[in-house]
Amino acid sequence: MEKTIKEYAISIAICVIIAIIIKTFVVARADVEGRSMFPTLKEKDVLFINRISSFSKNYKRGEIVIFESHNAHDDIFIKRVIAVAGDEIEIRDNKVYLNGQELQEDYLPKDTITEPGTFMGLNEKYKVPEGYIFVMGDNRSESDDSRNFGPVSLDQVQGKAFMRVFPLKDFKFF
Repeated sequence: MEKTIKEYAISIAICVIIAIIIKTFVVARADVEGRSMFPTLKEKDVLFINRISSFSKNYKRGEIVIFESHNAHDDIFIKRVIAVAGDEIEIRDNKVYLNGQELQEDYLPKDTITEPGTFMGLNEKYKVPEGYIFVMGDNRSESDDSRNFGPVSLDQVQGKAFMRVFPLKDFKFF
């Protein structure tokens, strides 16, 4: 009997360790707060994040990433990657231009207007430096993003969203 209790305790300890490793290094949960990614993501949506991508630091344009604020508030942001290192971005005529071409953003409503921010002005070109990405929310009028606070260091990125699990009616893989 004593051996059985010891075996259960060891099994439980191993399961707890495995769960901690998975949450820390493989998959995490993120809750959507605010409207900055509307209509793609809505308030109270629940996402699963691929944390392995934070180690490879290989993000592509169009992916939804979760990252820490660059200030001391410990805020977490969920935004879309618009440009990666080496890309040149410009906001002109209420549209985003990437490397001189208008960016096709099929995930946005047709009437979306993209205005410049405090970091990047109208008709101002900006080249994304190595080790950084340029992000924006899909709800451009309500998003605090790289247009205001500049590019995001890859070291700040916690991972990329790969699945919306709640609400169940909106379940989706990204």
